[in-house]
Amino acid sequence: MTVAHSPAILRAPAKLTLSLRVTGVRQDGLHLIDAEMVTLDLHDTLQITEGLSGLQVIGGSDDIPTGPQNLIHQALQLVGRQAAVTVTKRIPSQAGLGGGSSDAAAILRWAGFDDLDAAAGLGADVAFCTVGGRARVTGWGERVSPLPYIDRSITLVTPPIPCPTGPVYRAWDELGGPTGSAGNDLEPAALHIAPELARWRDELGGSTGEVPRLAGSGSTWFVDGAHPGPGRIVCRTVPAAYGADT
Repeated sequence: MTVAHSPAILRAPAKLTLSLRVTGVRQDGLHLIDAEMVTLDLHDTLQITEGLSGLQVIGGSDDIPTGPQNLIHQALQLVGRQAAVTVTKRIPSQAGLGGGSSDAAAILRWAGFDDLDAAAGLGADVAFCTVGGRARVTGWGERVSPLPYIDRSITLVTPPIPCPTGPVYRAWDELGGPTGSAGNDLEPAALHIAPELARWRDELGGSTGEVPRLAGSGSTWFVDGAHPGPGRIVCRTVPAAYGADT
């Protein structure tokens, strides 16, 4: 007989890639990076009931899978646990903010699982999301080196334009491995496959006087400081402790 436990409520905060350099490509095609990532106060909420099963997603877009391809299922399988999970989505999907990775990382923290190599096997951002805070991330995402926390405000714009990571990296290869002028080597590749991103960049830059940067493979643009406005999300960075279960 399966015994259900009282639900645990977990917070799964978004991650923001402040800078990203592609440092190499392995023989298997996996790209190596040198990136700086931070945790934001924008977060999903997970309710987990151990001993039951099933995944329900509240909010978010219709493209979020609830079957075995969802990273939550894969994280539960990795830690050898069974649970029913209800996710309340606030992190936009396919925006480069690590929503799915952070949800999986919340499961790993809940289970007390801290093997970052295995975490990165679920997805390149899962290892950082498991640690949280501010860190230098290298390798294929499995090496997370904590950096001193810096309290800062950041304004995000998340265009309704999907930028899947795989196609962006393939475009980077096809373009000959360009270097991004704003600190993100994937920015030219993302603009190559989704040129309409430029309009959102220019609107944000023109209205704030700041130079927008692309978050990871996109599609989110961000600038430093608080610049409220339609279609924008003003966030603050948070320390690693925020990433712990609450």
